[in-house]
Amino acid sequence: MMRELLSERVIEKPKSVIFGQFALIAKAFAHPLRLQLLEQLAQGERTVETLADRTGASIANASQHLRQMRAAGLLGSRREAKFVYYRLASDVVIEILSGLRRIGEGQLAEVDRVVNGYFNRRDSLEPVTRAELVNRAKSDLVTVLDVRPADEFALGHVPGALNIPFRDLEARLAELDPKQEIVAYCRGPYCVLSFEAVAALRARGFNIRRLEDGYPEWRAAGLPVETTSEVAR
Repeated sequence: MMRELLSERVIEKPKSVIFGQFALIAKAFAHPLRLQLLEQLAQGERTVETLADRTGASIANASQHLRQMRAAGLLGSRREAKFVYYRLASDVVIEILSGLRRIGEGQLAEVDRVVNGYFNRRDSLEPVTRAELVNRAKSDLVTVLDVRPADEFALGHVPGALNIPFRDLEARLAELDPKQEIVAYCRGPYCVLSFEAVAALRARGFNIRRLEDGYPEWRAAGLPVETTSEVAR
């Protein structure tokens, strides 16, 4: 009997080692700033300095979190002159973030409160699915509006999208056809820029809806993307 128990323990040991490594990966996600950094990196490769600026963190703090996520296998990096560039190691990271969102929305009351209190207040209409947007864009029935900053748009965007960063929207309304439906997208499902753009344009009489998530999920789904030749990083 004891020999059998020892045998089972030996058999279970490899699984314990693997689960321990999985736990290290899970731990690498476990910080709000890291999730913000991952959202930024889902747009494309960025320097530490740019990531720190976009998340409001110090360069030292951002760098520390980025190194820890790289050690856990979430990120890759390269050095060019004095700059270090980080990127997602795999689009699987985007899938994990999407899973966290679904669990949070389904199980956490605070998440539900914020979604209903902020996001749904600005846009309670059913968003446009990726498949629907693909079909409508092929028929030129819709204007695809990317409201991210220009440097993020340059890293990659939905083909044919018009880039009007949210901060420039008021000054560039003339570029939008009020007779055509608009579908806006941003960094992801919780990117406030697309929600604010929808609210602002609807108030001005435009027919506008949101894409169901954002550019990273579009790319991770294997849908076509475009880039511009000059990218500010």
